[in-house]
Amino acid sequence: MSGRYFEDFQVGDVYKHEPGRTITEMDNTMFTLMTMNTHPLHFNEDYASKTQFGRRVVNGTLVFSIAVGMSVSDVSQKAIANLMYENVDHVRPVFNGDTIYSETEVLEKKESSSKPDRGIVYVETKAHNQNGEQVLTLRRRVLVPKKNPPA
Repeated sequence: MSGRYFEDFQVGDVYKHEPGRTITEMDNTMFTLMTMNTHPLHFNEDYASKTQFGRRVVNGTLVFSIAVGMSVSDVSQKAIANLMYENVDHVRPVFNGDTIYSETEVLEKKESSSKPDRGIVYVETKAHNQNGEQVLTLRRRVLVPKKNPPA
């Protein structure tokens, strides 16, 4: 399986996640309805046209999910667990047809205090749209196995 072991992460490393992902109207509508989000801003054009945005806004948890998903091959492909998500900040709205790109920086890493075969990696993922405007930031802690754990 591809992905990184604990030893492969270095504080300050930045991983640019490819490819980008264009969010379609169908993606937004299906995700919104599938997750039972009943806010009309995401699926009612008439309602959304009368808001400050003037059109439908992509469901923020879809943007979050895509940004995290884009980071899996670089950050958590080998993960034992995602331990926590924090500081999720929706910086600006995303609209149907926007393309999301993201990158992740390694902020910190430490060995597990209870199990010597793993460590915790703390990262920040930033997502931006096709215009380079930041749309989302989030931080998470990922429990990752070591490549050569002590016997």
